[in-house]
Amino acid sequence: MKNNSMPAIWLIVLIAGIGMISETVYSPAIPSIADFLKVQQSWIEYTLTIYLFSFGIGTFFWGRISDHFGRKPCIIAGIITYIIGSFLCYLSDSFWLLTVSRFIQGFGGSIGSVLGQAICRDAYQGKELSKAYSVIGGALAIFPALGPIVGGLITQELGWQMIFILLTLFGIIVLVISMTNLCETLPAQNRHLPNLLSTLRCLALDRNVIGCGLLVGLCNGINFSYYAEGPFSLIDILGLSPSMYGATFGLLALATTAGGLISRKLHNHLNSLEIIKIGIWLTIASCAIFSVVVLVAKFVNISSENLIHTTIFCMMLTMAGNCMVSTNSLAKSLQHYKQAIGTASRLF
Repeated sequence: MKNNSMPAIWLIVLIAGIGMISETVYSPAIPSIADFLKVQQSWIEYTLTIYLFSFGIGTFFWGRISDHFGRKPCIIAGIITYIIGSFLCYLSDSFWLLTVSRFIQGFGGSIGSVLGQAICRDAYQGKELSKAYSVIGGALAIFPALGPIVGGLITQELGWQMIFILLTLFGIIVLVISMTNLCETLPAQNRHLPNLLSTLRCLALDRNVIGCGLLVGLCNGINFSYYAEGPFSLIDILGLSPSMYGATFGLLALATTAGGLISRKLHNHLNSLEIIKIGIWLTIASCAIFSVVVLVAKFVNISSENLIHTTIFCMMLTMAGNCMVSTNSLAKSLQHYKQAIGTASRLF
């Protein structure tokens, strides 16, 4: 069932995409920033951790107060905070100012992660919610993939400061669109501040929530294992150029998007649990293919080019499967927590 106050899916994608692109667009500029601020590169890498730390704090804060004040006011406040943080990053002339600015940016940028989910759960239920999550999950895969490509080009041609000008402008655009097009999905009569400990206790004892949480965590674990080890395997060992490695993320984004679209299509005939099982088997099959090829390569001479192709192909299948699993798990996880969805989304 769809609520008439439901905003367009593309708007939810934009709001959620703010935080996601800000995680990755920054990474190609790390060496340039370290040179400009005259600090070790490892120090600048810590600002990535600071961003993720503040992102986590922000999702809890925004999710909780949105149950009391409504979704739209919190989204507007979060985007404004993000814009301020992004512009301060542009002005940063010291490591400490950059660190504080990234904290502010992450705190504001987290708004889309938790409230994008809350808005969907306010307005959709059942298969319609799963379909919405499938489309949004697939579309959001584009942002992390675009980040390193866009960040590298801007750093090379215009300098690292322009990355934050771009993010500031992006935030302003999303702010204006949200102010004019975003509808409030949480009616005034449903607004209250849920008991935090009571909600946490219910979630901790809910087998459905625990199961869905483990599935989402496992999918993220597989994905981030590749993000961490992929450069060493493909670049250092197999000889893929850094630019070509960055380009492969476009293929992974397309595979994730395809997984979301396939999941949405399957909902015409299957339920969420059946689609989750298909995604799990697809992920297992792709990991098994990759493992067999790597083991065979220990005894048989397989060219680096073929190993690169195999790795990327298997990761594309894995990303598609993981998208099917995680989006449907998210949709199923909190279906009984409509009265505390902001708080419950954050705790989940």
